[in-house]
Amino acid sequence: MNYQEAAIYLQEGENNDKFFTHPKNAKALAAYLFAHNHLFYLMELSTALLLLLLSLCEAPAVPMLRLGIFVHATLELFALIVVVFELSMKMRWLGFQTFIRHKRTMVKTCVLFVQFIEAIVVLVRQTSHVRITRALRCIFLVDCRYCGAVRRNLRQIFQSLPPFIDILLLLLFFMVIFAILGFYLFSPNHSDPYFNTLENSLVNLFVLLTTSNFPDVMMPSYARNPWSCVFFIVYLSIELYFIMNLLLAVVFDTFNDIEKRKFKSLLLHKRTAIQHAYRLLITKQRPSGISFKHFEGLLRFYKPRMCARERYLTFKALNQSNTPLVSLKDFYNFYEVVGLKWKAKRNREHWFDDLPRTAFLIFKGINILVKSRAFQYTMYTVVAVNGIWILVETFMLQGGNFFSRNVPWSYIVFLTIYGAELLLKTTGLGPVEYLSSGWNLFDFSVTLFAFLGLMALAFNMEPFYFIVVLRPLQLLRLFKLKKRYRNVLDTMFELFPRMASLGLTLLIFYYCFAIVGMEFFAGVVYPNCCNTSTVADSYRWVNHTVGNKTVVEEGYYYLNNFDNILNSFVTLFELTVVNDWYIIMEGVTSQTTHWSRLYFMIFYIVTMVVMTIIVAFILDAFVFRMNYTRKNQDSEEDNGIVLEKEIFKEEVVGIIELYKRSSAATETTQLQKIVLQMDKYGQMSTLFLGRRSRTKSDLSMKMYEEEIQEWYEEHSRKEESQTPLPEPAPASNSSLKPLSLRQRSQTVI
Repeated sequence: MNYQEAAIYLQEGENNDKFFTHPKNAKALAAYLFAHNHLFYLMELSTALLLLLLSLCEAPAVPMLRLGIFVHATLELFALIVVVFELSMKMRWLGFQTFIRHKRTMVKTCVLFVQFIEAIVVLVRQTSHVRITRALRCIFLVDCRYCGAVRRNLRQIFQSLPPFIDILLLLLFFMVIFAILGFYLFSPNHSDPYFNTLENSLVNLFVLLTTSNFPDVMMPSYARNPWSCVFFIVYLSIELYFIMNLLLAVVFDTFNDIEKRKFKSLLLHKRTAIQHAYRLLITKQRPSGISFKHFEGLLRFYKPRMCARERYLTFKALNQSNTPLVSLKDFYNFYEVVGLKWKAKRNREHWFDDLPRTAFLIFKGINILVKSRAFQYTMYTVVAVNGIWILVETFMLQGGNFFSRNVPWSYIVFLTIYGAELLLKTTGLGPVEYLSSGWNLFDFSVTLFAFLGLMALAFNMEPFYFIVVLRPLQLLRLFKLKKRYRNVLDTMFELFPRMASLGLTLLIFYYCFAIVGMEFFAGVVYPNCCNTSTVADSYRWVNHTVGNKTVVEEGYYYLNNFDNILNSFVTLFELTVVNDWYIIMEGVTSQTTHWSRLYFMIFYIVTMVVMTIIVAFILDAFVFRMNYTRKNQDSEEDNGIVLEKEIFKEEVVGIIELYKRSSAATETTQLQKIVLQMDKYGQMSTLFLGRRSRTKSDLSMKMYEEEIQEWYEEHSRKEESQTPLPEPAPASNSSLKPLSLRQRSQTVI
């Protein structure tokens, strides 16, 4: 049995890898296995980060991190040689024909070639030249295995571009019309510098779209004729309040459709991977399903660290049809089941059930108390009073040293109450049940930090005074009172992983623009520059004497420069916020050329695309969760996925014998513990609970339940027309039964 190939198919389904990249021979398999392990992934990531971090050391470098040309060019060549090795392993695995068909890999190869030539030129000449192509180094990071979410984000951005560009062209069309109109209306006013040329009209209306120069841009014409305000009101109403919101609506609709199509594609891709693996695992003797022996062999390659007990429980969880073998219908649940973490269900309802009666009654009373609504609302009241107290206390503070050497009595009182609550909940619920709740874990963390803050104040540990500032985090507990707030917080926590990938995507764009900005604008702005521009005051640095004092008039905008990569990132963030961003643009333009404005305008449009996608993502996630909550009002989604499974003593003994016959007796430790536990309590069976967190994919399975059936039927028809399966699956087999059954099933070993 080729368990390894079946495991590779399942990994390709999970990672959404195309099946044409499947290794085709032993030589390709060896390269595939080498390129698909975490050490190789770490080498990829480390090399990409090294290439990106070289921008700290290359001219224009961060002063403290500047390296000689020979050193950073040698490091670059070393990193590029490692990338060559990575690509050679990929070619060995894919084969030349498949390698050149893989678009992302070919782009990476072309960038590698250009970077290699430039690094050699720099090393030979011992001097740097204009290297805009350094901005392409981020491709090495995007291609890393650990950056799959970033690739999906970039793909989604590119897929959202067509409707975005349509609305953007509409927006620019109206901008040009108003620029021409503004030029004819306001250019006769020689005191108006904003519309004296058509170029200035276009630039200032573009800036006005961000409201950064409003109402300054209106004031010269408004002073001459009050009716000129109608021009600006109509322009902002059309461009800012209509077309910009229309842009968000169109992107949101497109994003929602892309998310749905992406879910469908991944779902059917996984289904195809399962079918490929199933064909490899069935035998001529048993064509109707997969036996435990073959399933166990599969998991040895798919999840090598999974113990024998978990492999058996995973097999049992899949065996929903109550037959000796896992059928294709059951095997379709593989990805939902294989991630479950299994623990034996406690025989007792509470941790204190076996204690003497007096102790039992005490702890039972505490358990009832901490679960009561009166206790919960009492703690909410305490938290609210604490919040009001902190607000009043902070309001009454004056500037200077905010932390007294004496610990405030209010701090001790509220911390004592929170400590008592923690102690009551821990004893009433038990440590395991208490810490299994996310809110309880949050309460525990905040209380612990509050205690550390008390220690910092009591022992005058000034470096740790910042911990005291974390006290107001207790107020977040009040959000549990209202269901809408809970939905918002739950959505926020669910978004964190995806938001991190979106943030990294934005940083990649920052890196590209930072490199271009450094190549063209490094050293062009400094104190007292830009004296001929309209923003000279923002860059002025002047000392003059008033009486007996020397007064410094300093415009700090010269700090917003592109002198190194760190300064560039700060400047680009300021441009993203768009408040007074035109001052930075005009300052650079006055020192270079008016074509420099294109850089800043293109950056604004690119960040507008990315930020609109981020807003659309947040809206989609929140609306999706609200719709899911309304559709499943009785469900307990906060508990995640929970599956209960009962295993019997004779089954476990049979599995232990199987491992002994296959010379794997050392792996039966966990199974033997189960048998000993059953003997200890005189039981013939034991219940196990499998748990995992609920993902958006699980929520989507619920939301699109009816449509999924249609997708499966369509997919089955396509598969049957192409390659008949060993076990044809009718439409009724396409549905996934909820994983919540308790049953006694046979196991073929």
